Amino acid sequence: MSSTVTVRPAKGVGVIGLLSVIAGIVMIIAGGVTWGVVSSQLSAEDITVSDDASFLAGAHVSGPFSAYAQAEVINKHALEMSDGQTYAELPQDDERRATVMNASFLRASLFTSVVAFGVAALVIGLGIMFILIGIALRKIASGPAVAVETPGGYTSGGGLSSAAPPAHTPAHAAPAAPVTPAPTTPTTPAPTTPPVTPPTRTSTHTAPVEEPKSPGVPTTQVPPVVEPKSPGVPPTGTDTPPATPPAEGTPPR
Repeated sequence: MSSTVTVRPAKGVGVIGLLSVIAGIVMIIAGGVTWGVVSSQLSAEDITVSDDASFLAGAHVSGPFSAYAQAEVINKHALEMSDGQTYAELPQDDERRATVMNASFLRASLFTSVVAFGVAALVIGLGIMFILIGIALRKIASGPAVAVETPGGYTSGGGLSSAAPPAHTPAHAAPAAPVTPAPTTPTTPAPTTPPVTPPTRTSTHTAPVEEPKSPGVPTTQVPPVVEPKSPGVPPTGTDTPPATPPAEGTPPR
């Protein structure tokens, strides 16, 4: 027995995708405007990279790379003039402090423009990423519903449990009574004791015991066993005749 499950995209996914696209567009516009404003302001200063710069020598300063190159050249010239000393290292009465201070201000302004270019580029990149995410969410939200057919029984992959499809029970059939398992009592084997044989007592008047022999073999008679008596009492047996006193008038022998 199987069932069909219909999976539909969430309703809020399309709205989130649309907002993401709009945010991306706004970020791209803001980053582009920032880049353009900073570039136009640098270009209006009409700064040209010195010929002794390590790179972009003679270029017009209007972008992040040319601004960085000019800042490095300014620092190089200031250190050459102050014999390698910075503004903080020069004495207060030194005339070169003013020139070194102006060089530091120019370098800071150029580095500020470099940071502004970097932030504008970052915002433009994030705007493009937001647009791509929004388009993907919109495609997911506009997709058709998917019908998935599930089997009746499920088996756990880990082997912990398994469920079988429910058996069909007729409507007229009475529910089966629950079966209660009989309690099981552990049985302990009783200790086995060897049988006790009572002791046998042989009397002096017991008849001799004859052991059965094989055919053709004469039997041997076992003499009776005489029990010991107390001291002073003569033992009696079956072969000892009783002592009788002699009759009167009979001479002793």
